[in-house]
Parts: sequence; structure tokens; C-alpha cells
Amino acid sequence: MKRGLGVNGSSMNSKRLSQVRSRSLLPNQTKGQVTVFIIAAILIVGLAMVVYFLRPGITSTTEFDEKNPTGFIQTCMEEEITNAVSLVSLQGGSTNPEHFILSESNKIEYLCYMTEDCRPCVVQRALLKQHIESEIKEEIESSVASCFEKLVASYESGGYTTNLEHGPNATKVELLPKRVVTSFNYTLTATKANTKRYDSFNVVLNNNLYELVSIANSIIDSESNLGDANERFYMDIYPDLKVEKFNQVDGSTIYIVTDRNREGNSFQFASRSVALPAGYACNNVATN
Repeated sequence: MKRGLGVNGSSMNSKRLSQVRSRSLLPNQTKGQVTVFIIAAILIVGLAMVVYFLRPGITSTTEFDEKNPTGFIQTCMEEEITNAVSLVSLQGGSTNPEHFILSESNKIEYLCYMTEDCRPCVVQRALLKQHIESEIKEEIESSVASCFEKLVASYESGGYTTNLEHGPNATKVELLPKRVVTSFNYTLTATKANTKRYDSFNVVLNNNLYELVSIANSIIDSESNLGDANERFYMDIYPDLKVEKFNQVDGSTIYIVTDRNREGNSFQFASRSVALPAGYACNNVATN
């Protein structure tokens, strides 16, 4: 009898031990399943984001508001104009300088130059402001056409019938005090239930290139007449501006004019005037 009871007790103990072991394994199994689910969810979300951002046509950087086509053009063109302004500012006023000095991979155009030593330079850009306006306009021209095509397409996809016209000088860039204004002589007519006409498109950048170019013109005038320019003179008169002057080994000078109140708002250019011959001084400066 005692042996029978012992056998039954051992059997019951085995079952209980097996149940305890099974229960002790459940938390680890659950944690492992949760971890797998989390990793799978992350992979699915990541894949969805990749598809969303890489699939052509699924996103648009320019939002469309049928009541504000000017805002559409502002958004579409602002970066292009900003890039063009930055380019000419770094390169002495030209998008593709022909006569330049290379500095930190930047082609800085000579705005005043003289090959001979001991002679004042000759002005290379008599109408610097107008030249810069023309360069910016030429740089953005293809983007202007593209942005207006996108505007028309946005209206037509909304059920509008459109007509877009422009004059012979459709794009105009102006350097004005504290801003760069780009105007577009386009007229858009959009018809759906009724007809709407839009003929005022412009983009305004908060950039003081106008004043920086004015200072550059004054420095060039001094270089061409006196052979040099005093950078401290300009900073005393215009405390909001910083004028830097870097002399080069070949007798050239690089000037950088910066607006202290606007980060990244600067204009740089080069000059070579009354260059000193190696080991000598210029006793009598020749005149042009």
C-alpha cells in the first residue's frame, strides 16, 4: 500500500513539475514574440517611408492654392532665385566669370584689372548693378518657364480651363535697397464655374545685395583712381557693414563686403591695381 501511494505521489509531482516548467517558459516566449513583432513593425514602417519618398509623383514640394497662384510661384521660384543671388555674390557678379582669380574653389571675377605693375587698374564692369540683374535673370530663366507650367497643370488637374500669356520681357530682376525683387510679366486666366484672371506675380528676397554692390562700386572707383582702397573708411561710415581685404601674391586684392545684420549676405570681388614688382616699389604711379 505504501508503495502504491509512493508511485501515485511521484506521478503527481512529475505533472506539477512539468506545469511549473511550462509556465516558466511562457514569459520568455511572449517576450520573444513581442520583440519579433516590434522589429517587423519597424521594417514595415521603414519600407513604407522609402516607397513614399522615392516613388515619382507621390510628393510635391510646391503646394497649390487656387486662390493664391502668386504664392505658388513664390514657393516654386524662391530657392532658384536665392541660389542665383548667392552664386553671383560669390563670384564677383557673374554666373560664369571669364577673367577671375581662383580662391577656395570660387572663381572671383576681376572688377578692376591692370596687367602692368605700378599702374592703376581699369574698370571691367562699368554698369555692375545692371550686369548682376541680367546674370540672375539668365540663370533662373528655365526655372521660370517650368514653374508656370506646373501652375497651369495644377489648375487643369482641378478642372480649370487655362490660358497663359507673357510679354517679350517676361522676367525682370531688380536690386533694390534691402531686397531683391523678381517680377514676372505673365497673365493667367483660369475658367471653371467662372473666370479668374491673375497678372501680378513677383518674388521678393530679403537680401541687401543692392548696398553691397554700391560699396563695391565705390571701392572699384578708388582702386582705379588711387590704386588702392581703405576698407576701414567704409566701416567707419557704415557700421552695419564689414569690409575685408586680402592681398594676393600676384598683386591682386580680394574684397569681401558683408552685411552684419544678415547672415550669409555678402559680396566678393577682385582687383589688381598698382601691383608691386617683385623686390621693388612703385616710385611714380602711372595714370591711365
